[in-house]
Amino acid sequence: MSSAAFRDLLRGDEFLFAAELVTSRGTLFDKRAARALEMGRTLAADERFSLLSITDNPAGSAMLAPETLGREIKNLGQEVNIHLACKDANRNGLQARAFALASEGFNNVLAMSGDEPITGYRGRAGSVFDIDSVGLIKLLSDMNAGLDPIYEGEAPHERTNFTIGCAMTNHKRQEREVMPLYFKLRKKVQQGAHFVINQIAFNARKDDELLRWMEREDCAIPVFANVYVLSRGAARAFHREHVPGVPVSDELLAEVEKQARSKDNGREFFIDLAARQVAISRGLGYKGAYLGGHVAAEDFQEIVDRADRFAADDHKEFAKQIQYGLRDEFYFFERDPDTGLSSDQVNASYLESKRGSRLGKKAKQPRYAFSRAAHNVVFAEDAPLHKPARAFFAATDNAPKPIGRALHLFEQASKIPLFGCEDCGDCSLPDIAYLCPESSCAKNQRNGPCGGTRDGGRCEVEEFDCIWSRAYDRLKAYGEEETMLDGPVVIKDAALHGSSAWRNTFLGRDHHARGDERP
Repeated sequence: MSSAAFRDLLRGDEFLFAAELVTSRGTLFDKRAARALEMGRTLAADERFSLLSITDNPAGSAMLAPETLGREIKNLGQEVNIHLACKDANRNGLQARAFALASEGFNNVLAMSGDEPITGYRGRAGSVFDIDSVGLIKLLSDMNAGLDPIYEGEAPHERTNFTIGCAMTNHKRQEREVMPLYFKLRKKVQQGAHFVINQIAFNARKDDELLRWMEREDCAIPVFANVYVLSRGAARAFHREHVPGVPVSDELLAEVEKQARSKDNGREFFIDLAARQVAISRGLGYKGAYLGGHVAAEDFQEIVDRADRFAADDHKEFAKQIQYGLRDEFYFFERDPDTGLSSDQVNASYLESKRGSRLGKKAKQPRYAFSRAAHNVVFAEDAPLHKPARAFFAATDNAPKPIGRALHLFEQASKIPLFGCEDCGDCSLPDIAYLCPESSCAKNQRNGPCGGTRDGGRCEVEEFDCIWSRAYDRLKAYGEEETMLDGPVVIKDAALHGSSAWRNTFLGRDHHARGDERP
């Protein structure tokens, strides 16, 4: 049972253990919920576990709210981490829930975009995604500063004291998937994230790379390695990409199938694999291990016991063994031949591609080239026609409605065929290499990818390439990909829907004018 605040533990030198509790459908009195509660009580009584983390409608299905289960565990004196996902509520609902969490003493929150809903009462539920994980981190950070970001000039509210966590995965196959996620992680840290939980994976080299990249980019906050206790069923599901972003390679699946034929159905192998991953994360310099899986509390405890019995240097050999990478997987750093992990040298092929990518691709993207040219002539603040355009829209702002409608129709006549514009009025085309998040992103992600791609960059929901992978390709052709998320946090203003995005841009009404100045 943890006796110290989780934020204080993050500042210390101790290697921490966290465990995930998965909520279930039904009330707290349901048998499945009772099992989760009993598991929480068992782990809360174990002083080695500093944090119990509770899921928020995992896999997009309606389940018991995490704080309902969390109240019972928090009352035992255990630090609890509440998952807060953007899929089921708009920004007002998320902020109202955050006020409630703070009022009840839930100060640890994992901010996530969340899974696309897959089912619901009398049919599939509609997703919300009014803001994304970056926007949610900014919202919680602003609440920590004592300001309500909804109303300008309002007197400060009581400060909240959230320790804000975020999720990350660099376990992706293609450069165009990995690098935008790195850039998004940097943005999350800049907006106030206090700790990171990496996604489930079984590749020590990529785990090592994440820490090295964060150190290199000067955004090294505490990171928890996600140690998931596999089973044959889970491995098969991950291998089929039923959970996008959780890779199980052909090699690992073959080993799982082999071990699962043993008398104990592979339990010894699965427990030992998890214990070795804990040892690796400790040896690499992770802040802690985040244990998950559909197992009993005693299994988590056995994993900790085993990991504690390993010798200090055992992780070096384990790290060489547990490298179940994907075929042709991209790595940011060159391999260290001695450790089998990352060196400090950036991938030479990647550096060469950055030099060579600026040649030839421009001609293959004529629509994007045209959009860039139009932006640089008219829409950029230093564009030669920006001031005349601003003056024109200011002069026609209060024109008779027929004139306003005609101008708006002209705008839509150009933007719908070119970009699939859905008339949101708060346009992010310049932010995403002229790809529309309203029509081309299932989760309307405006601050980087959600991490839910499968099959080398395909959206987990729709049958097309992730727009952020496509934006990365477009920007890399011009040598601009590293700055693709350097701008202010984008939070769409729904009040502008159906109005002229051009007018809103020139008259300073959209997110480009609001910026993200921190209080």
